[in-house]
Amino acid sequence: MSETQLAGKTALVTGAGGGLGREIARSLAQAGAHVLLHGRQAAPPEALAAEIDRAGGTCAVVAADLTRDDAAAAFAARAEPIDILVNNAGGRDRRPLAELDRGAVRRLLEINLVAPFDLARQLSARMPAGGRIINITSIAGPIARSGDAAYTMSKGGLEALTRALAAELGPRDITVNAVAPGFFATDANAAMVADPAIADHLARRTSLGRWGQPAEIAGAVLFFASPAASYVTGQVLAVDGGYVAHF
Repeated sequence: MSETQLAGKTALVTGAGGGLGREIARSLAQAGAHVLLHGRQAAPPEALAAEIDRAGGTCAVVAADLTRDDAAAAFAARAEPIDILVNNAGGRDRRPLAELDRGAVRRLLEINLVAPFDLARQLSARMPAGGRIINITSIAGPIARSGDAAYTMSKGGLEALTRALAAELGPRDITVNAVAPGFFATDANAAMVADPAIADHLARRTSLGRWGQPAEIAGAVLFFASPAASYVTGQVLAVDGGYVAHF
């Protein structure tokens, strides 16, 4: 993508302090967008902000707890509207069904599903024609594994929300799509990356036979954010090395 393809656009990337969010934010800045780097605390995105500044990009760090009712409203009240919203922030709670309670499920739904809904609802009200909403879901939306019910239901809901928003916002020329990552070697997955049993599983179970590297998520997000995807909406693109397709 050209370094000026997103020039003049403002993008908000939630959860930009690490992992996939960091790479997504970096790639949008490289493509010319002014990027709002969200983190629950300001410190995690600050190193990335310094890197973007050194590379000649423009960005700003914004701290907010997205589970608060007023978080989305604060973003929506900005003087300049947001052209590209990337709902990347999320959480996980891997526990057997018997160990989950209503409170745990509600907490995960708040960050993984309710926060993206509210950001899309409020920011789209001022989003100009040609706006983009990109939800980071998971291959755990269409497929499941034992001991991960809360996460799977939240990501499945985010896929459904993607389609619902695409239908509702399409008449305003706002597209809504999702990227569904598979197994990525992020800091949060460090223990799993070091586990030979999981490496062996991926060698057998994915078409490419390996973990994804965080930078490999960027291309799919850039595509959905770009003019090249102007007639693509309501879609979920798995970036998983062939995990879902492979058997």
